[in-house]
Amino acid sequence: MTWRKSSRSGSSGGSCVELAGVEDAVAVRDSKDPDGAVLLVPRPVLRAALRGLTGR
Repeated sequence: MTWRKSSRSGSSGGSCVELAGVEDAVAVRDSKDPDGAVLLVPRPVLRAALRGLTGR
């Protein structure tokens, strides 16, 4: 998997999540704990959540 962090995260070392595409889902993990738990979110669910957050 190729993990990506938002360019808006900066280099502050703060609370960030990383995303990776996996078949029909998106894997999400805490950037401070790369060996920790991974949450798999179906793509349609993630799209709906982002639409709800951004109002788009």
